[in-house]
Amino acid sequence: MSARRLLDKIGLALAIFIIVSPAVLFFLWMASLSIKYEIDNSSYPPVFIPDRFAWKNYADVLASNRFSTYFLNSIIVTGTASLLALVAGVPAGYGIARTNATKAAIVILIARITPGLSYLIPLFLLFQWLGLLGTLWPQIIIHLVVTVPIVIWIMIGYFETTPLELEEAAVIDGATSWQVFRHVALPIARPGIAVAGILAVIFSWNNFVFGIVLAGRETRTLPVAVYNMISFDQLSWGPLAAAAIIVTLPVLILTVVAQRQIIVGLTAGSVKGG
Repeated sequence: MSARRLLDKIGLALAIFIIVSPAVLFFLWMASLSIKYEIDNSSYPPVFIPDRFAWKNYADVLASNRFSTYFLNSIIVTGTASLLALVAGVPAGYGIARTNATKAAIVILIARITPGLSYLIPLFLLFQWLGLLGTLWPQIIIHLVVTVPIVIWIMIGYFETTPLELEEAAVIDGATSWQVFRHVALPIARPGIAVAGILAVIFSWNNFVFGIVLAGRETRTLPVAVYNMISFDQLSWGPLAAAAIIVTLPVLILTVVAQRQIIVGLTAGSVKGG
């Protein structure tokens, strides 16, 4: 290995370390808070690994009367929004890719990078007028603003890289456009669909802003529930950190397990033909 390549690898490793280390440090500190009693959490100098582990912090969070309700709400909202995004986004991505609709792809990209707050106020007024505030439907619908552009953009990239020969052969054999999509394009694009679904789940599960505005007392999702544990009168860092770990864990596990597929999906979605 040449000295230049060695220096390049060292530089890349150093850059990755600088970028990743703060996030890792914050996560480890949050994990430390979650297994400590309050006396250790407020001690100085700080204690990273305590003598006694306060597993009761996790037990208290899981035993909370509303935790199961909030967890179920998160599953319903995330699952429904991700499923609807796939149902709408996969055919849309196929149509845009096959018709080479560059302008439509740009619109999807703009929708993908536009902050969700831009849609929140008008949709809030619409849901208020429809009398849906406080139910799960506003959160499901508004989560589509986040999940649908992600699915469409990834599927455009996948369908643009799949070969056309099989589809052309199916057309010659008399297949309709829907039959070509259903029996030829979809099986080939299964890896892309899996990646799009995973990313839709991750972005929907972690969404906080929509839930804090649109959710009622019984329809809050887990990120909102963790935020509501913060009180000006009394703040218990142990249970709060334990709740944050529990909320983060499903997405963290999913990300670690599917990291290669996610990278492939993002790469395919960003390399677009003209």
